[in-house]
Amino acid sequence: MLFVELIRKKRDGHELTREEIQAIVSGYTRNEFPDYQVSAFLMAALIRGLSRAETAALTEAMLHSGQVLDFSFLPGSKVDKHSTGGVGDKTSLILSPVVAAAGVYVPMISGRGLGHTGGTLDKLEAIPGFNVNVSLADFRRIMEKIGCAMIGQTGEIAPADKKLYALRDVTGTVESPYLICASIMSKKLAEGVDGLVLDVKTGSGAFMKERKDSEFLASLMVETGDLVGKKMVALITDMDQPLGRYIGNALEVEECVRIMRGEISGSEDLYELTLELAAWMLILGDRVSTVEEGRKLTADLIHSGKALEKFRQLVEIQGGDARVCDDLGRLPKAHHTEDIISPSDGYIASMNCERFGIAGVVLGGGRFLKEDTVDPAVGIVLHKKVRDEVRKGEPLCTVHYNSRDRFADARPILESAYQFAPVRAIAGRPLVHNIIKGKSL
Repeated sequence: MLFVELIRKKRDGHELTREEIQAIVSGYTRNEFPDYQVSAFLMAALIRGLSRAETAALTEAMLHSGQVLDFSFLPGSKVDKHSTGGVGDKTSLILSPVVAAAGVYVPMISGRGLGHTGGTLDKLEAIPGFNVNVSLADFRRIMEKIGCAMIGQTGEIAPADKKLYALRDVTGTVESPYLICASIMSKKLAEGVDGLVLDVKTGSGAFMKERKDSEFLASLMVETGDLVGKKMVALITDMDQPLGRYIGNALEVEECVRIMRGEISGSEDLYELTLELAAWMLILGDRVSTVEEGRKLTADLIHSGKALEKFRQLVEIQGGDARVCDDLGRLPKAHHTEDIISPSDGYIASMNCERFGIAGVVLGGGRFLKEDTVDPAVGIVLHKKVRDEVRKGEPLCTVHYNSRDRFADARPILESAYQFAPVRAIAGRPLVHNIIKGKSL
């Protein structure tokens, strides 16, 4: 099969067969096709789109490029959550331990930063010693012992997706809903879960800027999960400003630990979204029957310290320094900090969320190239968000950085991310815009 002909076929808007898609995926997995040809295919798929049949075939090919796990030996429901990514989006670090503390198993296979959005693995690796490169045997052992694990893709789990994920990040092909669907669902179906909660972002900091596009992607993934008998629900959540107050890997770990200590002030939006997502995970895991019951149980587990204790167990069993739960000073710290100052009096009318993500990458907290290393210490702490009052000369945010040149490049990006108004907006955007349920709910 001549790969260039398949690239032309997709470029010209024709539908590829299941066998052709399988050949592309298996060939790339075996290193038979170079990055530049696969990049051309991904760009053609982004521009032309994929049919439902092509999307299903791509998901299936990526899923079966490696092992499919079986956790049926565990005496309870297995549920996971996946976010399409945003800025300051760190709920997984709280959700995994809190849902496991409620008695539902959470086998979480996560990814690294993609484009301007952060990655769960990069955040976890900000904890000294934390090992996300866990073998499948150890993954099973950890799940059996503490009820949750947070790992990266091993060579056995959807290896095709691991390669394609890294390539999409640096070729401008992240935003395709079809490629996102195949990437997410191939990994999640390989986990052997009974149910999956999807957090599909919408707004300026999301890959899907418009709500209709986010809902299309959510429906695509819910439909894919339905087809293979999984309990599915997707929440369309807001990403028109960063989630929480902290942006950057170590900083985001700090914010999550603070919430699990019960320190909610300043991070109310992050806390509220965590309650909502956890409630749906508990519903899919047959632990509760209503969202309100799930929210209450989650809040109780956080404020009782049980969620933090489970997080401590998770960090320790995966080789990390569990003392960070008590001493946040053990997390990496940047050498320099500097404030971005408000140029005028008024109110924050809007924040271009994507620019905060880009600024984080510029500082060194993300990747421009797939080979780039990530600086876990750098980032941004927000002091003002949408609808907050500001005074001229007051700090809008504090930048944590290690390179003065990088800070100089990031500064104008951050300064341009804020829009001001003389009066406060009547209302902000809702945290949850819509909920799309699978056939089992």
